[in-house]
Amino acid sequence: MQSEELFISKKLIKVDYLYKNLSSQDVTETILFPLPRIDNFFEADFAHTEALLKSFKIIVDGKNIKPEMHVRTFIQKDEKSPLIDATDLFKQCGFSQIEMLNPWVRNNDDSAYYVDKLKQCKQPKMQKILANFKKDDEIPWSSQVIYSWKQTFKANALTKIQHQYQPLVGGSVGLTPDEDSQQFCIDKQFKQGLKKAQAEHSPFSALGYILTTGANWAKPIENFKLTIERDKDELVSFCWDGKVNKISPTQFQMSKTKFVPKQDLDVIFVHLP
Repeated sequence: MQSEELFISKKLIKVDYLYKNLSSQDVTETILFPLPRIDNFFEADFAHTEALLKSFKIIVDGKNIKPEMHVRTFIQKDEKSPLIDATDLFKQCGFSQIEMLNPWVRNNDDSAYYVDKLKQCKQPKMQKILANFKKDDEIPWSSQVIYSWKQTFKANALTKIQHQYQPLVGGSVGLTPDEDSQQFCIDKQFKQGLKKAQAEHSPFSALGYILTTGANWAKPIENFKLTIERDKDELVSFCWDGKVNKISPTQFQMSKTKFVPKQDLDVIFVHLP
């Protein structure tokens, strides 16, 4: 990886990669970009998942690429139980791709429709999975979207790939600084800012980005740059091993050379009253 420039805000995540083919031959690979698993069951508000799908773009050397979408489904009884990839079983039980995509697009909020369809399925392997649930149990299933496309990296040449999307932003109605300190590296200065603004238990937004996949390249990332943007009336905190430069009233920037990511990134945005 010659370089990676990552921009993160609540409205946009944009990444510019510059790949260098170190060999004397063209290399064609299938590139996969997995999105998170989203549960079909929800009790209240949920992130605007459909906006992420609609906003996802891939640009290679200045040209838009339309990736192929793959939808996978999973069943997991509880956090201690194994995660079962039930994609093929859902298809055999008559689920269309749109139905399997429901956790993302919310075309049908009637969870009983999906439970009934699963329980009516006579596929033996599905019946074996459902035998672990009681008659009136909710069937906790989730959906994952994976984008893929074929990419040729020319011999001894550079290839620029950009992808961008509107991120999934979570949060809570009340900040608990002591509990959230470790995940977001909330420091003394941040806590003082909260206290000064009387915002110690204010609502907050948060998002995550998986950085550690960057440790899988043939060599370290030669030049890495990360920019995080907050709103004017917010405080922001995140974990970073190194110098953080404030390059504008709302933007913070970090740089590394020969970078091997060792942890993922969690960012918290606290709205000040």
